[in-house]
Amino acid sequence: MPASDEVAWLRARVAELEELNARLREAAAARDELAAAQLAARDAPIAALAALAEELRRRLDKDSSTSSKPPSSDSPYKKKPRDRSLRGRSGRRPGKQPGAQSSTLKQAPHPDDTVLCGPAACGCCGHDLTGEPVLGTVQERQVFGASPPPPPTVTEYQVAAKQCPECGVVPVGLAPAGVTGRVQYGPGVHAKAALAVCAHYLPVARAARLVAALAGVNVSAGFVAGVRGKAARLLAPFMGRVRDLLRAAPVLYAGETPARAAGNLRYVHVACTEFLTAMHTGDRTSEAIDAGGILPGYAGTIVRDGYKGM
Repeated sequence: MPASDEVAWLRARVAELEELNARLREAAAARDELAAAQLAARDAPIAALAALAEELRRRLDKDSSTSSKPPSSDSPYKKKPRDRSLRGRSGRRPGKQPGAQSSTLKQAPHPDDTVLCGPAACGCCGHDLTGEPVLGTVQERQVFGASPPPPPTVTEYQVAAKQCPECGVVPVGLAPAGVTGRVQYGPGVHAKAALAVCAHYLPVARAARLVAALAGVNVSAGFVAGVRGKAARLLAPFMGRVRDLLRAAPVLYAGETPARAAGNLRYVHVACTEFLTAMHTGDRTSEAIDAGGILPGYAGTIVRDGYKGM
């Protein structure tokens, strides 16, 4: 074969191989694109499931210490995390501190009843020891018992009319202030009911049973429910003074916690110091927070745990 023909054949062969290589590259590129599309279609639901699992895990990890959920919603089976407070150790021993008020039960100097527990007979010979004198000092052991509730004290106010012998006018006497009905509970019963339902947060029905058991006065759950409103109205002047003192305090704590009020979920807003506390209910708007009448215009230092909202 002449050299010119051999060169032409080689050039044709090279061109054929280059064309084949180009087709193979195109096929490989198409195959890679198809594989990438298949991987993307496969990874998309996996990524969505992973995001869903992370969101569910985040929701399950929420509790009253990491969100606005109330403590009552915390799981009783989940161990609470350790307190990460930055407060250092005080150096004090646990338990009652020296100088703190004690509530230890002590013997009464004048007991109501005294019972002599002497031996009736000799344990050796059986001789009767009833009339024998007591030797040495007796061991005093006192038992504090609960007295049964006393019967209620009933005071009858007899509103009488008298005729003046001079002019003939018949004036009628006046009952004490607050005595308006034929039968009603006195201020002591109101105070005990308010103590149970307001100070100790007992349900009205349980508070009514407790007042009956301890005071001997049978009151209804409706009466106990009405006592809360009466106590709130009587405390209005006192709470006004508390708000004045809180506004004058140099450091004030302010916060809120969710609670149910009037059948709806509301927020209890609190402003307090070590000795004074004022609370009111509302939503989380600035108007509801300012409705307490303490924070508007306050020029001192406010301490709270919701720094994000400050």
